[in-house]
Amino acid sequence: MPRPLPDSELQSFPSLDWTEISPRLSAPVRDTLENTLTSLDGSELTREQSLLLVHAEGDDLLGLLVAANELRRELAGNLVTYVVNRNINFTNICFVGCKFCAFSRGPREHDTYFHTPEKVAEKAIEAWELGATEVCIQGGLPRELPPFYYRDILRAVKRVLPAMHIHAFSPMEIVYGVELTGMPLADYLSMLRDNGLDTLPGTAAEILDDQVRHVLSRNKLTTEQWKEVITTAHRVGIRSTSTLMYGHIETPAHWVNQILLLREIQQQTGGFTEFVPLGFVHQNTLLFQQGLARSGPTLAEHLKVHALARVMLAGAINNIQVSWVKLNRDLSQLCLHAGANDYGGTLMEENISREAGATAGQYTSPEDFQSLILEAGRIPAERNTTYTRIKIKAPVASLTAEQSLEPEFA
Repeated sequence: MPRPLPDSELQSFPSLDWTEISPRLSAPVRDTLENTLTSLDGSELTREQSLLLVHAEGDDLLGLLVAANELRRELAGNLVTYVVNRNINFTNICFVGCKFCAFSRGPREHDTYFHTPEKVAEKAIEAWELGATEVCIQGGLPRELPPFYYRDILRAVKRVLPAMHIHAFSPMEIVYGVELTGMPLADYLSMLRDNGLDTLPGTAAEILDDQVRHVLSRNKLTTEQWKEVITTAHRVGIRSTSTLMYGHIETPAHWVNQILLLREIQQQTGGFTEFVPLGFVHQNTLLFQQGLARSGPTLAEHLKVHALARVMLAGAINNIQVSWVKLNRDLSQLCLHAGANDYGGTLMEENISREAGATAGQYTSPEDFQSLILEAGRIPAERNTTYTRIKIKAPVASLTAEQSLEPEFA
C-alpha cells in the first residue's frame, strides 16, 4: 500500500507538474488520468476508475492533484472568479433538527429571529449600495410559515431592486413551500420564477444517500425529492448550484456516487452553474458531540474532493468552487491548485458555518479576494451568479506572464 503523505509534503504539491509526477504513478491511475487529460471529458470515467482515484494515496494522490490543476487550466483558464453578494438568513427558527447544524433554534429560545419580507428587502438594499449583484436568501423552517412567504420575499426584493439577482431557497425550502401551498412542484417553482427567483442553491444535498441522510437528519427531504426539485427547477428555467458535504460519517465511495449523480443530471438538464464541495465544520454540532462523526476533513480529504470533482466533472460542470468560509486562508489557496477556479461570494453576513465553529469570518471583501488570488498566482475576476459576465480585477501590468494567459471562456 502507498504510504499516506504527511501534510508538509501535500502542501508542496503545487510545485510539481504532470511530466514530473506521471512516471511515479501506478499504471492504472496514470492511464486513467492521462485519458481524461487528453479528452478533457470526465464522462468517460467509469465508476470503477473513479473509485480508483478516490482511494489514491502517496504519489498517486499527488498525481490526481496535479492532473486536476492541469484540467482546470485547460477548462477554466487562469481566472479565479468571485461574486459580490450578501447572505441573508431570514430566520433561525427551524423544526427539521439536522444534527450537523448549529444555526437553528427552537421557537422558544432567547435568540430567535424572524424577518419580514420588507426587512429582507432592506438588507438587500444595503448590499446593493455596497456593490453586491446577488443576494443569497435561505433560512430555517419554522412551523406555520405563511404559505406564500417565499414568494413575498421575492416580490419585496424585486420591487425595490429589480436588477438584483436573487439566489434563494434550498430544495428543502421548496418542498416545504409545496407542502404549505398545496401546489404541484413545477407550478410552485414557476410561480417563484415569475416573481423574481433567478437561481436556486443546490444545498440540502449533504450526502445523497438515504442511509446517511437518516443519521444526519431524519426529517429532511429524501435523495429522490432533492433530485426531483433540482431537475424540475432546471426544466422550468431555474439554474442551480450543486453541493456535497464531506468529512463527517460518509465514505469516499459516497463522494463518487454523488458526483456521478450530479454529472448525470447535468448531462440531462445542463442546469448546474458550479459544484461546491462543503467541508463539515464539526465543533458545535450534535453530530460530532454525540460521537457520530469524525472531526471534520483532513487536509488530504479537502484536496482530494476538489481534485476528484474537477476530474470527474470535466466537460460537464467546469466551475469548481472553494467554500472559503469553511477553510482557512492557506487551505483555500491550496484548493485553487487542486482544481478549483472560483472563490464563491463575499457573503457579508455568513451565519451558518460560523455558528458551527468555522473561524474564517462572515465577510471577505473583493479586495481581499483579489489579494488571495494574486498571491496564488492567478487572475482575480468578478462574475455574476451565472458566470455570463466576467470582469478582470487586476491591472494587466501587475500580472506575470503565467497569470496573463487568457482562458478561452473569457
